[in-house]
Amino acid sequence: MKIYLLSESPSGYGLFEGHGSDEIGQNTEAVRSSVSDLSRFGRVVQLTAFHPFQSALDALNQINAVSEGYMSDELRSFLELNLPKVKEGKKPKFSLGVSEPKIGSCIFEATKIPCQSNEFVHELLRGVRQHFDRFIKDLKPGDLEKAQLGLAHSYSRAKVKFNVNRVDNMVIQAIFMLDTLDKDINSFAMRVREWYSWHFPELVKIVNDNYLYAKVSKIIVDKSKLSEEHIPMLTEALGDEDKAREVIEAGKASMGQDLSPVDLINVQTFAQRVMDLADYRKKLYDYLVTKMSDIAPNLAALIGEMVGARLISHAGSLTNLAKCPSSTLQILGAEKALFRALKTRGNTPKYGLIFHSSFIGRASAKNKGRIARFLANKCSIASRIDCFSDNSTTAFGEKLREQVEERLDFYDKGVAPRKNVDVMKEVLENLEKKDEGEKTVDASEKKKKRKTEEKEEEKEEEKSR
Repeated sequence: MKIYLLSESPSGYGLFEGHGSDEIGQNTEAVRSSVSDLSRFGRVVQLTAFHPFQSALDALNQINAVSEGYMSDELRSFLELNLPKVKEGKKPKFSLGVSEPKIGSCIFEATKIPCQSNEFVHELLRGVRQHFDRFIKDLKPGDLEKAQLGLAHSYSRAKVKFNVNRVDNMVIQAIFMLDTLDKDINSFAMRVREWYSWHFPELVKIVNDNYLYAKVSKIIVDKSKLSEEHIPMLTEALGDEDKAREVIEAGKASMGQDLSPVDLINVQTFAQRVMDLADYRKKLYDYLVTKMSDIAPNLAALIGEMVGARLISHAGSLTNLAKCPSSTLQILGAEKALFRALKTRGNTPKYGLIFHSSFIGRASAKNKGRIARFLANKCSIASRIDCFSDNSTTAFGEKLREQVEERLDFYDKGVAPRKNVDVMKEVLENLEKKDEGEKTVDASEKKKKRKTEEKEEEKEEEKSR
């Protein structure tokens, strides 16, 4: 059985015929040993046809189509022109070797040309790539390297620059940073408490919050110097005058030991660093909220910014999350428990990261699994809308959230929820009405501008007369 090889290079499509495949019996080791020697490899593989790309843009479009598993019209015509025709009802006497199984299945569906992609084919294509400039006679030395470099740059640039405002990598980095900051702030705040408690141990029972504790310790500095003058500052920090007076009374009767000025300076410096970290954490959270409203507004409206960002981060990107089925999304973050359950043949987990959603907490114990499955379904829909829609809106996410609320009511009270089709139709109708309203407003504004311009022109003409 004859084998043809489809090679995609930066300069064009190449079609090669494998002559020695019957003799070597598709022996991968034999091919691997012959690849390094062109004289031996030239007997196995020979060039049948070559189709050059017209421009760098054409090359980029063709390679994008191949990487996505899509056969372009140009590739289809090239294959149909140079390969033997496949007659209906008869088994073809050849096969086409391709590098990617996805493009192979697409070619087979469109043209009925049988394709294969295995280790033997990959070794043959590796040899073709290595000696490609020898097969194409018109290529000058260095042309192929320049074409490879240019296409690699343009392909990478096109993959990176989808939309600057919708770069989900910023969300992934922000949520990682938030988790790290939470751990660091907690450990540093505990260190401040232990350090300052040598001097003022009673303050821990009065002020429970870590941030407020660091702020108050910075105001007090030395407990022996506490007086009525500190009440306004402590009241402003704590928000309660009674607590401020309680701090002053505790400072006067404190059992803590005195610290040297150098020790107090170090404690205050460290407390200030903890406060700065806490302030930066608030700013980073606000930044994450704004980025989620740009990147995944519907997912954020449905499940919240933090849980939505964690789902995107765990999946790797918004596109990967959109490709996940709802059953996979449901247990994202619980992979260890899932594999442990499969290994021990126990009960598989019902939820992963979506457990942090308020909907799971509000559901009763027997309905937690049901609401997790339903919520994962809605999250899957929301992520796909965010990933593939051109217009940024929260309308779908808000309606999906209403559906989850209705489902909770259905489990508690038996109230029948609305169907998904009806809800989506309602959202689309509202968006269409909104667009029409904006168009009418724009048209009326344009009319007003024209009238004002016409009046100004008339006034200018009267003045000139």
